[in-house]
Amino acid sequence: MAKRRKLTAPSVEDLQAIDAEFRSETPARTNRTSAPIAQVAADSAQFGHAENVQSRLDKLDAERLREAEKNGLIVTEIPTDKITTDAMVRDRTVLSEEEMLELRLSIAANGLRLPIEVYADGQGYSLLSGYRRLMAMRGLAELNGDGKYTTIKAFVRPSTDTASAFAAMVEENEVRANLSHYERGRIAVIAAQQGAFGSTEEAVNVLFASASKSKRSKVRSFAEVFEMLGDMLAHAEGLTERRGLRLAGALRQGGESRLRAALDAGQGGSVEDEWIALEPVIAEIEEGPRDTVKRGRPKAATPTGWVGNDTLKLSTGVTLRKERDSQGFVIRLSGKPVDAEMIDAAMEELRNLFERG
Repeated sequence: MAKRRKLTAPSVEDLQAIDAEFRSETPARTNRTSAPIAQVAADSAQFGHAENVQSRLDKLDAERLREAEKNGLIVTEIPTDKITTDAMVRDRTVLSEEEMLELRLSIAANGLRLPIEVYADGQGYSLLSGYRRLMAMRGLAELNGDGKYTTIKAFVRPSTDTASAFAAMVEENEVRANLSHYERGRIAVIAAQQGAFGSTEEAVNVLFASASKSKRSKVRSFAEVFEMLGDMLAHAEGLTERRGLRLAGALRQGGESRLRAALDAGQGGSVEDEWIALEPVIAEIEEGPRDTVKRGRPKAATPTGWVGNDTLKLSTGVTLRKERDSQGFVIRLSGKPVDAEMIDAAMEELRNLFERG
């Protein structure tokens, strides 16, 4: 028969030791009144709040990105063959091959540091500023022939008015590579002729607003040279400031027809050849009686009929000037009587003329 084991009750000290050991192995609850499911709900709520905050931040970032893109503040890689440069007449008439070579070498070594500026035109993009950089990239692409340099970094600006576009182009070249006086005058006249400004005077004041009064006066002088003799001067960019101002002064004294005749008879192959043809006429005008008109064409009646081989002056004050470019022939009409109604009538007459032929 098995012997029964005698049980003894634990002492108070033994119970206290067991309780202490149990407490050390069981983590204490921070909130004795909340059940485990309540803690899970609290954790989920806290996680959901953090997720909502992040969602709002992401939405705000997306809105900022869309706004920056809308305002043309995002740099985009654009294929160079999708960019047209003929939406505006460029102010830079001569690109130095030496400067272009230096620019190509810089881009090849260091990349394009400054993006160009364009705007979407429905077919692709039209250039606002960065003509030389775009030409340099296209030149590098032709030289490499491996698909490199076929895209260019660009800011896609909002579609803008013509006046702002001209101003952006001029501002860039004024900062990065000074234009000649003739180039400044030329772009002011063209901007006015294309309707970006009400007059050449306004174009000069807006495009060169940061220039001094004296500098703007010189620009206006060269603008007159371009307007009256630009179709005949083959080396106008080579005119020095002093020569250009003398030429403008002679034009203001009513010497346009005589100067055009001199160019027509003695136009040479260099800047000096042209000046040799013009200088005697200018000197003769300077020695003659002075006209009191400060600026602009003389108010006295000007000769009518053909002036040179390209300009026809009418008794009504209208001047017709023929020009030729890569697209064909151009007839430029100027004078106070010229308005939209007259141009429409002239177009109809031309249509009748060519349809009869």
